[in-house]
Parts: sequence; structure tokens; C-alpha cells
Amino acid sequence: MAESSETETHEPASFQSLRVCSFESRKGNEMRSLIERHGGLATIAPSMQEVPLGENPEALQFADELFADQIDIIAFMTGVGAKALLAAIETRYPREKFLDALRQTHCIVRGPKPAAVFRSWKVPFAGQAPEPNTWRELLTVFDEDLSDKVVAVQEYGRPSTEFYAALEQRGATVRPVTVYQWALPDDTEPLLSAIRATVAGDHDVLMFTSAQQLHNTLEVAETAGLKQDWLDAAANCVIASIGPTASQHLHSVGLPVDLEPDHPKMGHLVRAAAQAAPKILESKRGND
Repeated sequence: MAESSETETHEPASFQSLRVCSFESRKGNEMRSLIERHGGLATIAPSMQEVPLGENPEALQFADELFADQIDIIAFMTGVGAKALLAAIETRYPREKFLDALRQTHCIVRGPKPAAVFRSWKVPFAGQAPEPNTWRELLTVFDEDLSDKVVAVQEYGRPSTEFYAALEQRGATVRPVTVYQWALPDDTEPLLSAIRATVAGDHDVLMFTSAQQLHNTLEVAETAGLKQDWLDAAANCVIASIGPTASQHLHSVGLPVDLEPDHPKMGHLVRAAAQAAPKILESKRGND
């Protein structure tokens, strides 16, 4: 069970010079700044990159189905994915044709980022998942009876098979729309170096802002023959997870989740970790 995050205190949160490793990629510089401002010694090990699926014929087929009124509901899972979907469809159709079709369709969004994209498009959406914005919260926005409804889901990297199964249990026909996928960074040396440093005991706190970061870290560790060594060493660190989805994946490989913020945002995660990590680490390592 993850600990509660931000403790009610007037004292500034501080890592007290603990060595903090984050696997953030896209916002690595921002993450480094946050860690250092909270008194941590930061290592940023980029673990992934977003890879557009080229011409994306699947997105174009989805557009054809949407224009033919064959889609009843669309769930947008990420802001980046929503923009990528529009970009793919614009290779064949006018932008406004797609946006007009969305205005005629029951659209829901998983969190604040796709919601912001919809506002920028001036397209209304029918519902938004409450925090922490996982598929479970998103499911509460759907009707209990989805019989005879075709639900398109804009995927975000790895398919959310549990979400699809839950929709199908309500009678829906699920139409996944793959827009981009996650790949390893072009240069995996910083990630491998961080894995080796963890094994050597050179990190105190490991920070995950997505489940895919863990997946890619384990892939690189396994290739280097260090997977079990890394898992053993990681369990001896303070493990900070941004939210339930990342936590679920950490638990699935046998790692404890020592803390999770009240809100699934990077700033909240760093502050919660800075506040709690020194005492958690002392409890974990004792006099070692």
C-alpha cells in the first residue's frame, strides 16, 4: 500500500542531499530542476521516446468510419495522442472536417491534457475522468449499458486491455485507434549507466512518472544481464510513483511503492518524495 503523499507541515520539503534518479524523458530538464530545488542530487536517465506510427493507415481508417457515422463514442486518452491523431488525419482530410465530426460525436477525455487540446480545438467534450485519471475513473464517465455502441479509444502507447474488457462487459464494441507507441531512446547509455549505478548502491530514490518507464528500464537491464540485480537493488531504494497505473506495474514486478502523491503531477510527486524519502530510507536501510 502506498503511503500518503504530502504531509501537513510548514517545513520546506527537502531530500537532504539524497541521490534521486528519475526516468523522465520529455520533461527531464524540468524534473532535474524540481529535484535540485528540493535538495536532491539528481540523475536523469531518459527511458523512452514517443514514436509516431508513420503514415498511420489505422488513423485514416478510423476517420473513414467516423465520417460514415460508424463510431458512437470516442475516448481520448492523452493530449499528445489527440494531436497526433489530428495530424495523421490531416494528411488526407481537411482539419475542420475532422473537428466537425468530433462535434457531432460523444467524446470523453481521460485527463486535463486531452481536455486542454479539445478546448484549443473549440470542440466540446461530454465528460472527463476525475483524478487520478486512470481507466477506472474514466469508466465512471460511461453509461452502464453500452449495448450496440461502438467505442473508439485513442491508444497511448501500450493498449489498455483491462479498460477494453470493462467496456465490452457493458456491451460495447471497442475500436482501438493506435496513434503512437513508446520506444527506447536512441541513446540508451544514460539509462544503462543509471541501472548500473542503482545496482552499485549509488541511488537512494527512484522516481517513475509512467508505467512505460519501468517497462523500458527492465528491458535495458535484462539485455545487460542486470534485471534481477536491478530489481533487488531498487527494492532497497525509496520508490516514488506518480499514480495508480505506474504503481500497479511496479507491484507487478515485485517492487514496493513507498509513496504516491495526492495528485498525479510531477511537482506534487517531487515534493511528496522530498518530504517523505529521508525517513522512509532510514527505515528501509537502518544502519546498513
